[in-house]
Amino acid sequence: MAMSKGKRWLVSMGGVLLVLIVAVVGALQFAQREVKERVIAALGPLGSAESVRVGLTSVHLSHVLLKAPPGWPAGDPLRADEIILTPDIRDLIARRMHIRSVVVRGFDMAVLRSKDGTIRLLPNLRQSLNADGKDDAGRSAAPASREKLVDHIRFEQGNFHFHDMTVGPPAFKVTVSNANATVDHLHLPALSEPTSVDVTGSIKGPAHTGTVSFGGWIKVANKDSQTVSKLHGVDVVMLDPYLLKKAGAKAQVTGGTIDLTVESTVRNDQLHAPGTMTVHGLQLAESGNPLDTFMSIPTKAAVAALKARNDDITLHFVLDGNLRDPKFSVQESLMTRIAAGFAKALGVSVEGVAKGAGETVKGLGNALKNLLGQ
Repeated sequence: MAMSKGKRWLVSMGGVLLVLIVAVVGALQFAQREVKERVIAALGPLGSAESVRVGLTSVHLSHVLLKAPPGWPAGDPLRADEIILTPDIRDLIARRMHIRSVVVRGFDMAVLRSKDGTIRLLPNLRQSLNADGKDDAGRSAAPASREKLVDHIRFEQGNFHFHDMTVGPPAFKVTVSNANATVDHLHLPALSEPTSVDVTGSIKGPAHTGTVSFGGWIKVANKDSQTVSKLHGVDVVMLDPYLLKKAGAKAQVTGGTIDLTVESTVRNDQLHAPGTMTVHGLQLAESGNPLDTFMSIPTKAAVAALKARNDDITLHFVLDGNLRDPKFSVQESLMTRIAAGFAKALGVSVEGVAKGAGETVKGLGNALKNLLGQ
């Protein structure tokens, strides 16, 4: 018996739907293979994951490790309990690398500051991503395939380990624990568009645990940025190599915490960064050595001035300079501002400093006499 017109229509529609379902499933399988291959390629020969599971909409990696390349002095660049990637399926089918979100949980990440001040992280991953823009013969691929867009990256409950080669040797290490961070809009390889960054965490010192936060936007390509950095209740000993010793403090610091806020803007390599630093309960050990100083002030005068101000002191400063100028250093400029501001904030008079200098000369003369046996 011949089919009715309605039944033929239903059969036709069913066939069309079946073809569409097969096409969608095939596209998803292709996208899944594409994602897995790209993830494995990105890990590179120095990276590994205990498992790589590909779902319909996301990729789950467990116990991820990026090993250090030769010459890397800061331990493993990354360890993570879990990484979840959610790609844009339509863009993957079109062979465009577009990741909607990356979630990194339970991580330990090493951040290296080289002697020249350059910040380096995830070196293996960066090399793998750069190499991904070439075909099997090593030729450059089409520009569209080299573009990579990541909408959102989230780091959850981990640790950032900062290794600073500008302090030392050995490199000075500070760990930001209980850290969470977000990075929004990474457009590789140009990195010419604003990327939003937000980081929070804790810094544990010998006597106090303080908090740290950093947020704002950065154009990586030309270094334009607008950011706010904050420290609250951080043990002063943790920042001793930065805020004290380099600013002329030879006296031993035995206690205290620091609050610091810096609002930084960079336009065309020109830095403008007003800031405020408050030191609470600063304690200095008096060794009796007249050569000991704190911020270039004789320790004895500094201790007396701190006691007169309940051991708290607040400094206001502004950093201005051209980042292209080889003579300009942000860190050295900050140290200069702090050292200059301490004498003013402590209220140490010119006469007091001169008197301290006289005591230093006298003490040096006595030391020489003792050395010569006179």
